[in-house]
Amino acid sequence: MNSFSGLGPSSGFLQSTAWRAALALAVVFVMLAITGWTAVRGTKEDANPLATARTAWQHATFLGRPLPDPQGPPATLRSFFAKLSRGEKQQLTARYPLVVGNMGGAPVKLRYRANRMAIDDARRIQKGRMHDQRLTPAGRQEAGQLMHRLSSMMAPGRQILAFDPAGGGRAAEVFGNLPAAHRVSVVVPGVDVNLSTFERTARANTAPVGMARALYGAEREARPSARTAVIAWADYTSPPGIGVEAATGQLAAAGAVRLRDLVNALPSSDVVSLFCHSYGSVVCGVAARELPSNVKDIAVAGSPGMRAENRSRLGTQARVWAMRDSDDWIQDIPNLEVGGLGHGADPVDPSFGSRILSADGAEGHAGYFAPGTRSLRNFALVGVGATGTVDCASDDPQCRTELV
Repeated sequence: MNSFSGLGPSSGFLQSTAWRAALALAVVFVMLAITGWTAVRGTKEDANPLATARTAWQHATFLGRPLPDPQGPPATLRSFFAKLSRGEKQQLTARYPLVVGNMGGAPVKLRYRANRMAIDDARRIQKGRMHDQRLTPAGRQEAGQLMHRLSSMMAPGRQILAFDPAGGGRAAEVFGNLPAAHRVSVVVPGVDVNLSTFERTARANTAPVGMARALYGAEREARPSARTAVIAWADYTSPPGIGVEAATGQLAAAGAVRLRDLVNALPSSDVVSLFCHSYGSVVCGVAARELPSNVKDIAVAGSPGMRAENRSRLGTQARVWAMRDSDDWIQDIPNLEVGGLGHGADPVDPSFGSRILSADGAEGHAGYFAPGTRSLRNFALVGVGATGTVDCASDDPQCRTELV
C-alpha cells in the first residue's frame, strides 16, 4: 500500500519520475562541473555548420539553375566549376565557404580561399566566447586557445584543403603545389587529433602539420626535382586518446570512407602514397581494399594493427611498408582481435608480409617524423619513388624490390 495515499494510484509513478528527473539533473550538474561548462547556455550556435551549409546549398539555385550535389562525384563537380567564370566562382565561394572548402572536385585554390573565409568566421565566434561570462574561466581559456590556433591557420601561405569546425574540428593542409604534383603523400595521424592538436609549437613533428611539413622537406631533400605535395590529413574523427574507441574499428571505418573520398578527389591521377601513424594505420588498413590503383604505397609506423591477418588480406596491390622503433610503447599492445576489440596482426611481424623499414633515430611512439631520423628519410624515399634505396630493418631481399 502506498504510504502517500492522498496522492492516488499514480503517486508511485510520480515519485519515480521525480526522482529520475532529480537524478538526471544532478548528473548534468556534475558533468558541467567536471568539464567547466564550456558550452554556452541558451545560445543559438550551430552544432554542425557544415551540414547546415550543405542543406542550404542543396535548396538554392545559382544562375537560375539548381546547384549540384556538394558530395557528388568529383568529376561532376569539376565539370560544374569549369563552366563558371572567375567572378561566379568567387560569388559562390563567398556565399558558401564551408561547402566549397570541403568539396571534392572544386578547384584546389578555390578551396584554399573558401576555407580561409570559413576559418575567419570560426575565429570570430571563438573570439566572442573568450569574453562570454556565461562560460567558466576554463571555458573562456579553451576558446582563446582555439581562437589562436585558428589565427595560425590563416597565416599567409597556408593551404587549408579541408576545414570543419563541428565538435573538436577536422582539417587538412597541403604542402607543395597539389594541382601540379606528380606524387602526392598523405599523412594519416592517430588518436586525439582535432583542431586544437592539428599543430603544436613544442614537439611540432608529433602533430599532423609538423609531420607533413617534415615529410615534405625530406622529400625535397631526397629528390629536389620531384614534383611532390604532402597533405596533413586530419579530416576524420579520431579516437579521443587511448580508450575503448581506440581499441575498436568503428571510427577507423568512418575514417576510411573519408580517406577514399580524399584520394578519389585529388586533382592529379599520378602516384599517391599513404603514411599512416598509430591509429591512422588502422584507418589505412580498413581503406586499403577500396583505394584506387594510383595508391602505390602504404607505409605504417607505430601500428597497433591494420585489422587484417596479413598483407594479402588487406586486398591491395600497393606495396605495404612498416616500421617501429625499439622504445615505442605500442609494441606492448596485444596484436589480436576479439569481439571487435583490437586491430589484429602486427605489421612488423615478418609473417605479416610487410617490407620492414629501419626506424633508427626515432624515439618513442611519436618520433617517426623527426628530422634527421632514418624513419623520416625512409618515408621520404618511399614518397618520391626511390624505394630501391630505402634502409631496411633486416636483410630481407624483398624489402627493396620494385615488385609488389
